[in-house]
Amino acid sequence: MLKKDKAVCIRAKDYSETSQIVTFFTSENGKISAIAKGSKRSKSAFDGPIEVFARGQIVFAESEKAKLATLTEFQQQPIFENLMKDIFAQNACLFASELIDSLTDEHDAHPRIFDFFVHFLEDVNALEVTIEHRRDILALVILFQLSLLKESGLQPVLNYCPNCKTRYLPDNTQYELYFSSEANGLICRDCEANFPDKIRATKSAGEVLYNIKKLVAVKETVLREVEKLLIGHFSNIIGRPPRMAKYILDAR
Repeated sequence: MLKKDKAVCIRAKDYSETSQIVTFFTSENGKISAIAKGSKRSKSAFDGPIEVFARGQIVFAESEKAKLATLTEFQQQPIFENLMKDIFAQNACLFASELIDSLTDEHDAHPRIFDFFVHFLEDVNALEVTIEHRRDILALVILFQLSLLKESGLQPVLNYCPNCKTRYLPDNTQYELYFSSEANGLICRDCEANFPDKIRATKSAGEVLYNIKKLVAVKETVLREVEKLLIGHFSNIIGRPPRMAKYILDAR
């Protein structure tokens, strides 16, 4: 049976001299892997080889016997041109793709995550390459990660200590906060000894996690601290550090 869906390619690899195996994240069918027969031919039905971040409506056929679906149509929208011009923008989007791939199962639909992902790609693509663009991309990455955690049912607790339930007052400078992946959130000074994996969070980082609207105004150093905490959290969730994480944290 043929199915239609909106999709973004999150992974592509060669299958033969003329074909590819592609993984799409779709709106209504979740993550699907398909063979794109003849996609590498100059006059293919898919307008040439399918690239990561290519998006549009796909038509595919599933088989009960085969693990791979068969891609029959791909009506591609215009490419994200600016992503091809800046390596940090590319790496940020590859990082987002990896997180989606790691946190979602085949055929497990998450329409809101799909929408968040498309908007993330569009927002990164819309940024001009300036002195501030890495800070802005990093803010978009953090916002996407928090949205992904929420829609995956893995949202960390960021407005009270998940251990003792004490609510935070971010403006109180006497507060000491720590992030613990084991506790799934920000823990207070009185509870931090119970969680060996905790990492100290500065007041500025804690304020950003408590109130995401502050992402737009804080310095890049604060964003990098928040990103380090989130990468540690994702590493614990998926059981390994994301492969693209080093290109986000080590970029200068």
